[in-house]
Amino acid sequence: MTRVLPELLRRFDVPGPRYTSYPTADRFVEAFTCEDYGRALQQRNQGAAALSLPLSLYVHIPFCESLCYYCACNKIITKRHERGASYLRYLERETALHTAQLGERRNVSQLHLGGGSPTFLSDDELAQLMAMLRRHFVLTPGGEYSIEVDPRTVDAKRLQALATLGFNRLSFGVQDFDADVQKAVHRVQPAQQVFELVEVARTLGFESINVDLIYGLPRQTPASFARTLQQVVELRPDRIALYAYAHLPERFKPQRRILGAELPAAADKLSMLSQAFDAFLEAGYVYIGMDHFALPNDALAIAQRQGRLHRNFQGYSTQPDCDLVGLGVSAIGRIGATYSQNAKTLEEYCDRIDQGQLPVVRGLALNRDDLVRRAIIMGLMCQGEVQFESIELAFLVDFKQTFAAELEALQPLVEAGLVQLDASGIRVTATGWFLVRAVAMVFDRYLQADRNRARFSRII
Repeated sequence: MTRVLPELLRRFDVPGPRYTSYPTADRFVEAFTCEDYGRALQQRNQGAAALSLPLSLYVHIPFCESLCYYCACNKIITKRHERGASYLRYLERETALHTAQLGERRNVSQLHLGGGSPTFLSDDELAQLMAMLRRHFVLTPGGEYSIEVDPRTVDAKRLQALATLGFNRLSFGVQDFDADVQKAVHRVQPAQQVFELVEVARTLGFESINVDLIYGLPRQTPASFARTLQQVVELRPDRIALYAYAHLPERFKPQRRILGAELPAAADKLSMLSQAFDAFLEAGYVYIGMDHFALPNDALAIAQRQGRLHRNFQGYSTQPDCDLVGLGVSAIGRIGATYSQNAKTLEEYCDRIDQGQLPVVRGLALNRDDLVRRAIIMGLMCQGEVQFESIELAFLVDFKQTFAAELEALQPLVEAGLVQLDASGIRVTATGWFLVRAVAMVFDRYLQADRNRARFSRII
């Protein structure tokens, strides 16, 4: 069983992007307007090849009843549930603006509801949302239809309602089972509650159940986190997402409520990550990459074995690299060779729609260099390799000449045993797979020219 050595983790623990896209979202510009986005939608509507490919949909529900101090998501804290009804009306109007240019009843093979807390909405409101989406799109059989679930907001009856609405994947936000840690981050939820919900979800036939964990939270210790890992192994979800907490209080106001003195030391954080690798691999999980683990029979692990793994703004995916329509406040989309992002505040989002405009406020039209580097970075992140010939044939470039500086910069990673480099291509080793972000960063032209990398989370 391959394990990554702590000294390698320590050496390559540098700030860097997560590469849910390339170029990354921090490179989006306001010069890319809603008119540019509208043209991208129209072009897709006119392309026979694009029309034959299914879409992916992301819907952002920004509301939460209470504030989790670690959270860096775009959310609105409120107990006024009537705000959900108004928001749904704007989502329907935004969807209609999309389909006016994209065309009605396009096939969708992937849907994800994120937040915020999508389960802030009532069962009736979620039913209203799904009915609206089905009026405008066709949710194809066998697709992935997932929703993020705050365990504190659901019970067995609500899970049954989600299954009836067509969701076949759930993601439970757990973060940590330790009561002291939960109090420190203002998110108290008993472990027994999560165990009961997962059991109900299995009985209802959900195809995949994910659990989110975070290491590096206040009051966490290697001993306390080891207990959480033991409970997660006992819970045995189909997938596990293990994230490093990035303490950036200057950027994310809620984090100012976390006491810096209560955060674990760097050595303890590294120990927790090593513990997690050991615990999950010994329990039979497959390391998918970055911070994702899956049971061998889960669709994500099967896609990895078959070389069909993809990556988008929701992370690793089994679905083809298809166009993504983002709906709602701050939602990010990708149509053709463009990226776009909606207004980040509810006020501006609603105002744009009231004016009859798509609420896109920034984005990016990719140039040729972006497209070549995106193909390389996604090849490394998803398949763990890049064949020089495939890039040369697809983009008509001489790989070794065009990327001579990058191949030279890979040498320290080759010497560290993270990468194998030969005349035919680049391969990430079993050890290097644990640090694949560091490999991908070598080909990020924007990052190499950027001296202000501190805004990114660290790899560990």
